[in-house]
Amino acid sequence: MCPMREQTAQEDPSRRRFLFLTGTASIVAGAVGFLGATVRYLFPNVLYEPPSRFPVGLAKDFPPDSATFLAEHQLYVFNTREGFYSISSVCTHLGCNVQHLAGDGFSCPCHGSRFDRNGLVVSGPAPEPLPWFGVNLSARGEIVVDKQQIVNPEYRFKV
Repeated sequence: MCPMREQTAQEDPSRRRFLFLTGTASIVAGAVGFLGATVRYLFPNVLYEPPSRFPVGLAKDFPPDSATFLAEHQLYVFNTREGFYSISSVCTHLGCNVQHLAGDGFSCPCHGSRFDRNGLVVSGPAPEPLPWFGVNLSARGEIVVDKQQIVNPEYRFKV
């Protein structure tokens, strides 16, 4: 045998092994990519949640010394001499809508929790006070409530 043929025969198995590993790695990478795309497809990119910042109306729509319940946003908007403020209407116990008691706070019809006029728990099973939301004015003159901005009960927005 010629020395040239021996060298080719020895290199051939390593070349085959290289091509086999490269092909296998390509197939595995493609399968992992396909599997990843399939799993990603099962989870939506968009969260169908209402916006946390929204206009509730013009300042003139809220009479002085009033408490307006906005069922679609689950909150109360108050207009007092000190200014506007907003309190959540969702009871912190099990999520029922609380009822505003004129000048006396809030009451939960589901399990009897009571809150004072600042939303602090007075009695019942509710573990936390009702949250207060930030209130601002838009460029168009509308009152805007931001549910992501939690404020202190002393907060008032003057218009």
